[in-house]
Formats: sequence, C-alpha cells, structure tokens
Amino acid sequence: MAAVGPEIVVLDRVRKRFRVRRDNNLKDRIVHFGRHGKAHREDFVAVDDVSLSIRAGTTVGLLGANGSGKSTLLKLIGGILSPSAGTVRTRGRMAALLELGAGFHPDLSGRENIYLNASILGLTRVEIDQRFDDIVEFSGIRDFIDTAVKFYSSGMYVRLAFSVAIHTDPDILLVDEVLAVGDEAFQRKCMDRIAQFRAAGCTIILVSHSAQQVAELCDRGIVLRDGAVVYDGATDGAIGVLRDVLQGRSDVDLADQSHAPIRVDSVELLDASGTSRNQFRTGETVIVRLHLASSHRVERWAAGFSINTPMGHLEFASNTDLIGHRLDPISGERELDFRVADLHLGAGHFHVHANAVSASEPGDHGISHGATFTVVTDFPTLGTATADVTVDQPS
Repeated sequence: MAAVGPEIVVLDRVRKRFRVRRDNNLKDRIVHFGRHGKAHREDFVAVDDVSLSIRAGTTVGLLGANGSGKSTLLKLIGGILSPSAGTVRTRGRMAALLELGAGFHPDLSGRENIYLNASILGLTRVEIDQRFDDIVEFSGIRDFIDTAVKFYSSGMYVRLAFSVAIHTDPDILLVDEVLAVGDEAFQRKCMDRIAQFRAAGCTIILVSHSAQQVAELCDRGIVLRDGAVVYDGATDGAIGVLRDVLQGRSDVDLADQSHAPIRVDSVELLDASGTSRNQFRTGETVIVRLHLASSHRVERWAAGFSINTPMGHLEFASNTDLIGHRLDPISGERELDFRVADLHLGAGHFHVHANAVSASEPGDHGISHGATFTVVTDFPTLGTATADVTVDQPS
C-alpha cells in the first residue's frame, strides 16, 4: 500500500458570498440610484462552510450540478478568489486551468504568451527557453505560434494553455472542464498526460461533468450541492450520489430507501476462481457478488444487477425473476452471486448497479455504482460490445 502523503490543500470552514444586483439594466440603475440601494442587491452564497483536506499525490474530482459551487471552490483553492470567511492553505507550485485562455494577452502571439503565462506560473526565462519546444510540440499549433492569440480558435487556446501548465512541473494541478474543448485525439492526449502526473505523485483537482473522466482518473470524489459538500469519499459512491442529485432525489428519499426490508450493502466483482478483481478481459466469466442484509426474515424476495457505461447507458442487466431462480428466505446478512459467463463487452470502464426487493412488503433498496471495472480486449472492434468479425467476398 502506497504511503499517505502530507496535507497539501486544507480548507477550514470556507464560505464565499457574492453580492448580486437585481437591477441589471441601465434604466433600472438610474431609477433606483440613491434609493435604498440594498433593496436591489442580494447575497448569493456560492460556497457554504466547506472544510476538507487533500493529501499530496491524490486525484480528486469535484462533482455537482451547474451552479453547485465547483468552479468557485476551485478558484478559492487556486487563490484566484479570496474566501468571505474561513481559511484556505496550500503548499507547493500550483498550475491552474480554470478559464479558457486565462493569463493570455490577446494582442500577443502564442510565442509571447508562452513566456508570459509560464512566468506567471513560476518558471524563469531559462526554464521557459529549455521547455519551449516541448510546449509547442505538445500543443500541436506550431504553424500558428507567431500569430496573435486573439485569432486562435477556442481549441487552439486551450491546447496552448494546457501545454504551458503541464510543463511547469506543478505540485498541484487544477483543471476546470477545459478537457471538454478540443478534438477527441487532443482530449485523449491530455488525459494520458494527467495520468502520468498522477503516477508521478502530482496532486490533481479536477472539475468535470464526465463520469468517465472521473472514474478513469480520480481516486476520490467530492459532490457539491448548493455550495455544500454532500459526499466525500470513493469515486464510485460520488458518481452514484451525483446521479441522485441530478435526478432530484432528496435526502428524505434516500433515507426512506434505507428503511427497506432488504438492503444492498455493497457489490464485489470476482473472476471464475473467486479472486476479487476490477479488470477483466472480453469473454471472461465475471461473478457479481451482492452483499445483502435484511432487518427481519423475508420469505419471498428478488435481487438483480445492471452494468452501465459511465454515461449511464444500460449495457447488460439480469435479475432472479428473469432467470427464474427462487431465492431461499433471507434473515440477516447474505451473499448472492450472479455468474456471468462469456461477457463480451468492449474495452472501457463500466459501473455495476444492484438492487433487492421483497415480494410481500413495500420498499426496495438499490445501490448505484456499487462497483467499477475495466474491460480490456484484443478484438479489433469499437464500441461497448465485441464479436468475431470476418469478411467474405462472394463471387
């Protein structure tokens, strides 16, 4: 087990309040000028009493709906915003990709902006000279490096900004949705470089709406709702809570589910030999083990599972009713195995959801993202399913 690094980011009861004007047009401001100005302004709390600690070498995903406070929290960590209350403490060199082209001067060329932006991020002129060619090569815009950046497309902006940031050897890398810009090949290139940073022990804090990116890169997820932290823990759990938040499920809904007669405590994935794993090859047998518990004896009940993509698309599902398997009565803790043979999923990341229900009592219980696994394959196909493909040329 890897050693736990020191605390590199610490937030203590951080709160950020903005004052929002309700008279947003010139006419209203003239009419209301000098007349109880406070009546036309209101406070908006973007980050509400957040305390957390991030240790060196971890990769953290900040998740939440639009307006939940993710970007504001990232700017507080990056020192771009000052908290209205509480303290933010960081250590080490920080590189932030928070806004498209932040730190670039539109009238300067790409070459000049590399020197400007890299110096803002803490590099000396000699260090920039040494890394200049690598920065340009990674950005892929060498033909436009002496063109003013105001003529760049949004994709060219982010290519150059990302390339500069990752060549500063940061201790902390802050990334806010910039990977949503650019073509798929460059996004993959950025993901690979972030994975290299992660392997090298860099601390990464990532805001993303992509469940696949979070599942692939992060080992911790923090979910925000209305500026407050509602979940801080394993990535699988964070993605599940995020889905509940996006679907409008309240804490009351989740509490009601916890009173179901049968509860799914966790999901475990094993291979045919019974070894716990989170990576499988196409066609291997996968055992989906549900760890269950009942509050009392339940005579008739059923359980099932589904395998979904990070975007929530159903790929495969089954349950005891579909199979026609009658379960023995449950009382207390129980394990239930679904043996899935010859699972021909394509390469990628997948999540397992599970649920249990009593046939004689109201209430069911489910667990979202109970387990995550990766599929690797040698099949020369694309997509989430694979098969042997041959070509015939009838005469």
